[in-house]
Amino acid sequence: MSAARSMGGGARAMARRRAARLAAVQALYQLELGGGDPALVAEEFLATRPEGARGTGEELDATWFRALLGGAWAARGRLDAELASALAEGWTLARCSAVVRAVLRAGAFELAERSDVPVKAILNEYVEIARLFSGGGEPGLVHAVLDRLSGRLRPTGGAS
Repeated sequence: MSAARSMGGGARAMARRRAARLAAVQALYQLELGGGDPALVAEEFLATRPEGARGTGEELDATWFRALLGGAWAARGRLDAELASALAEGWTLARCSAVVRAVLRAGAFELAERSDVPVKAILNEYVEIARLFSGGGEPGLVHAVLDRLSGRLRPTGGAS
């Protein structure tokens, strides 16, 4: 394994993580709508979508995917409370679509648990994922909420 790949660097590793993030959002959406065991959903997802997530054409980082999916789903109660407190006045998490909730949970989990990933990268990635699924104001909502959370969860900005 190359040094760049083992350190998570390089364009290929970034593309594989991007595909894993998108797949995790899709799997979180599936879990919210249908329930189930995240580990089983992850294995089913990996077995039936070997190319990764919809539209990427890129092989995903399966380890990153499993960590995001399992971690965000297990922490959703705590994450939902954080997310709800970061929404604009008058908004509730229930008012957001299931897709937006999945994007926000994955992004919040990564902000809270992956201090090795720069805040800016997390914000950019999840805003782009929101754009894939939403044509309205949802990407702006995702950016605003995750940006507010980043100030609480990573007051120093995390990794550079």
